[in-house]
Amino acid sequence: MTTASQRTAVVTGASSGIGAATARALAAQGFRVICAARRAERLQELATEIGGVAVTCDVTDPDSVAQLAAAAGDVVHVVVNNAGGAYGVDPVETADAAQWKQMYDVNVVGILHTTQALLPALRASQDGLIVNVGSTAGRTPYETGAGYVAAKHGTKVVTQTLRLELVGEPIRISEVAPGMVHTPEFSLVRFDGDQDKADAVYAGVPDPLVAEDVADAIAWIATRPAHVNIDELVIKPRAQAAQHKVHRVT
Repeated sequence: MTTASQRTAVVTGASSGIGAATARALAAQGFRVICAARRAERLQELATEIGGVAVTCDVTDPDSVAQLAAAAGDVVHVVVNNAGGAYGVDPVETADAAQWKQMYDVNVVGILHTTQALLPALRASQDGLIVNVGSTAGRTPYETGAGYVAAKHGTKVVTQTLRLELVGEPIRISEVAPGMVHTPEFSLVRFDGDQDKADAVYAGVPDPLVAEDVADAIAWIATRPAHVNIDELVIKPRAQAAQHKVHRVT
């Protein structure tokens, strides 16, 4: 396996959920973790906990991402593009275009910014890895989710294109695409703070995924030998066969 000694990992969206769990998982493997997110207080608490570095960053702002790259240093081994989000559950007919733009900016353009800013440092490592956190929504559409589905399809295609463009370079490209992950904030944000609606998403679902399940997969990818590229890893709870087929206990 690839040793994590003296290796640096950058994790975006690290202030909560999958991002925070991934930062912890990589730190447990010995990585020096640069924790990036917009919420500085939460970020600093995490960085202190794991002995990492907190960098306040908005991935939709190229100047902010440039500051992240400067803080990460000249050599970076792993970049986890986890910053993302879903906003709104309206059908196409009544969807808010501003929400769609917001989702595209964070889920797709954010990856563009971090990739452009950190590629030189990844190349310098001679054993780099980019992991983009996608979704099963990037594979299967569902009603009232078109904006998020389109954005996560964008995440998948950017990942696949990077794999083609960087082949032959010492950089691996992966996408981890989770299904139902029960985190405190994802559905709450999507339903604009309505806790009852957020809870209903997971009602009756026995053992949905949790953030640590996805983080464990990302840490596994990050510790594969340098010649092993995990192109994509789709992870769903046993209760979820598809976007529209979920076992619920009543």
